[in-house]
Amino acid sequence: MLDRTMPRVPPSPLPFWAPEIHADRRPILLARARIVASLRAWFAARDFVEVETASLRISPGNETHLHAFATSLIAADGSAAPLYLRTSPEFSCKKLLAAGEQRIVEFARSFRNRERGALHHPEFTLLEWYRAGEPYRVLINDCIAIVREAAHVAQKRQFGFRGCTADPFAEPERLTVAQAFARFAGIDILATLRKDAADRDRFARAAQEAGIRIAEDDRWADIFSRVLVERIEPNLGIGRATILDEYPAALSALARRRRDPRVAERFEIYICGVELANGFGELTDPIEQRRQLEQEMAEKQRRYGEHYPVDEEFLAALAHMPQACGVALGLDRLVMLATGASRIDQVLWTPLDNPSQ
Repeated sequence: MLDRTMPRVPPSPLPFWAPEIHADRRPILLARARIVASLRAWFAARDFVEVETASLRISPGNETHLHAFATSLIAADGSAAPLYLRTSPEFSCKKLLAAGEQRIVEFARSFRNRERGALHHPEFTLLEWYRAGEPYRVLINDCIAIVREAAHVAQKRQFGFRGCTADPFAEPERLTVAQAFARFAGIDILATLRKDAADRDRFARAAQEAGIRIAEDDRWADIFSRVLVERIEPNLGIGRATILDEYPAALSALARRRRDPRVAERFEIYICGVELANGFGELTDPIEQRRQLEQEMAEKQRRYGEHYPVDEEFLAALAHMPQACGVALGLDRLVMLATGASRIDQVLWTPLDNPSQ
């Protein structure tokens, strides 16, 4: 297999539709189209049904740090009902599992506010798929196969981003979150967790001893994020993909607990320090799920002064949903890695217009 190098596309004040700009971007965009076509064939060959779920929802999702775009549905009498653009297709896909679907996949346009940068765009594509009646670690094999499929289509033997490289065909590194925190930060994270509570002060002391600056109002989850971003993520996916498994249950509101109740059936995959995929063994207990979502929204209200409604139909569907696993993979980020793009807007056919124009 040749290692095809895509042209570098420097930042430009000109719009994406300027012919000279489009000519520079077009090889990357055509590679994206080939990758998407190949992945559709990959899923079809494994008996997945491609679904298309609605973007407008009563609830956009209930994660503390995800911000949605809000709108209103205007009835014929002029009355208005609030709606949101989804932050992911997860709730809708799980309703389809409750309805009886076994293997589903969606190339889902998703929307998140307060997110724009080299790896973030307000409108982006999540490649999300679910398997009913199968263990969540099957999804890890799916993800690795999909990464290799993208590399094969793009004719790349090596992925690169911000000076880091990784071989997409190498055997992945496998680490638990506890192992990663011990190796890269010298912190025993499980010692800061109990079955139903987290020891914020103990975690703060350990982080400060590791040289991490902690604010007085940082909660346990905030400290986790600081350590992850500063010490853990820069070391993940270097030379080969990293599978970061067994996330703390306190950070996994939609995932099943493992035998050790402090951790959940949740993994993430990193390549070149970039978080690429996030997978779960799905929680199907509607009572526990309601508790988790309401807790997330209480924290959102405390932190941001807003919250989103809980999707009652989603909770009702969970009572009928089979044991299942699901994963969301950032399609745009995968294309970036496979083509060598340095910014997400380079792999989008029509990136968002500059609001200042």
